Amino acid sequence: MASAKSQEKSEEFPDIVDLAEYAKKQRWWSRVFGQNSGPIAEKYSVATQLAIGGVTGWCAGYLFKKVGKLAATAVGGGFFLIQIANHTGYIKVDWKRVESDVNKAKKQLKINTKTSPEVRTRVDEVTSFVKKNVVVAGGFAGGFLLGMAS
Repeated sequence: MASAKSQEKSEEFPDIVDLAEYAKKQRWWSRVFGQNSGPIAEKYSVATQLAIGGVTGWCAGYLFKKVGKLAATAVGGGFFLIQIANHTGYIKVDWKRVESDVNKAKKQLKINTKTSPEVRTRVDEVTSFVKKNVVVAGGFAGGFLLGMAS
């Protein structure tokens, strides 16, 4: 009876994958371009590489622009509302305390500027990918700038 229950459970969940381990082993470009993918130049023509890079760059730039505008509007609107509420007397802001807290935060940021090994590893991976795929990276950069401009 116990074996029937365990067999039933294994049929419910045939393959359980630890996503954290999978993400560590598999890089995003390996999932997109194939398992043993070296430079993309080995698989696609220069025009295709530029098209892939340009389209993805344009999409990223366009989204970055829209999200950036939304975030700037929200932050600016918040400051504007605080100023109006302070000026009309609804709230009282202790600006000296705000300034001292900002200065403390600046000091903490200056102290904690060391990069962690994980960040360093990711930067090295991106640098290696860009060096191997210069055409795609150039297309992405151009598309990103066009997306930001449109």
